Amino acid sequence: MKKKLSFLSIFLICISCATPKVINIIEPKDNKLDCEELSNEIAVANKYADEAQKAKKMNSPHNLGALLLFVPAIGITIKNVEEAAQAAKDRALHLNKLKEKKNC
Repeated sequence: MKKKLSFLSIFLICISCATPKVINIIEPKDNKLDCEELSNEIAVANKYADEAQKAKKMNSPHNLGALLLFVPAIGITIKNVEEAAQAAKDRALHLNKLKEKKNC
């Protein structure tokens, strides 16, 4: 029983520290992408921005875990959400500029 409780506690702590992924704005391979690949990368960047905004909601599992187990984690998550959302928007903007240069 103690092992299960310990495992559950560790699992909840790990979930409470989950934050959205911050992507790189510029990738080395960006200039080599064709128009279709650029469009796909823009869609991926927009997906990361959407995931970041979903992570901001207080009813998400990792925010509830943070609230129950480690309250300062909420502040860290919100800061990371803003950083991840901005990076995703900047990446999409960068890729759109590349599409314009290539006349896509």
